[in-house]
Amino acid sequence: MMSSSEVDRPRPQRWLQGAGEPIFDVLPETILANTRHPRSENALLWNSLYPRLWPGRPLSDFMAIRPLWGTREVAFSDEDLRPFFWGYSVDGQRLPELDDSLDAVDGAGPQTEVDLFLVGPSQLVLVEAKHTSRLGRCSRYGAGRCPEVQARADGHLDACRYWDDGAAQFVQDLNLDRPIPEGPPPACNRHYQLARSLRLGGHLAANTGRTLHLWLLAPRRIWAPQLQGDWIDFADRVRQADVWRRMRVIAWEDVSQLPSI
Repeated sequence: MMSSSEVDRPRPQRWLQGAGEPIFDVLPETILANTRHPRSENALLWNSLYPRLWPGRPLSDFMAIRPLWGTREVAFSDEDLRPFFWGYSVDGQRLPELDDSLDAVDGAGPQTEVDLFLVGPSQLVLVEAKHTSRLGRCSRYGAGRCPEVQARADGHLDACRYWDDGAAQFVQDLNLDRPIPEGPPPACNRHYQLARSLRLGGHLAANTGRTLHLWLLAPRRIWAPQLQGDWIDFADRVRQADVWRRMRVIAWEDVSQLPSI
């Protein structure tokens, strides 16, 4: 049961539609706080997609969009997809099995935050949305704290769970070389955000018997200069051809042309 402080907390001022929906009583404060930023990707995601997705939209509507990257020759089961923004439905329900998959993949540390899940009876779509920012890299590696390459004070190295823990291993999905001390910057640093999303999606899809799709949503103006190189390098590393075929990059501008439901 939610406390009175949770129920009565102020709704974000930047939300243009649906401010009374129950999702705002359960969203983590970190997500709500992001909406106060002038370039909030969270606010853009909600304002653009809430009226176009809720309570559901056919997968075929998205597959009809010409992607910025991706093949159109994809076999899929057309069905209505229900949106879960940051893992929550508009009526405030948590995506079933998501927390179990987060625990299995990410463990006790900071957990993967996917912007949008689109869920149907047999299909699972993970959507990473970018507005002005680049794809996320590994903060520990960037700070010189990668356990694979940065020795502790006693001279020993630790192991990173994304290399050693069975459910979390990036190499289940991607062709990657393990980081080594004094080696070149590892690809797991460059592709950290997408690799975590793909691993989470693979685990969740397997646990729920659904077919996995991974999409990137980005404005045309930043696709080529900021995102294209990283996305293509990541996609080229995907091990499973059927997963690769279901990866797509879609322009914000095209999604915004979908009529409201």
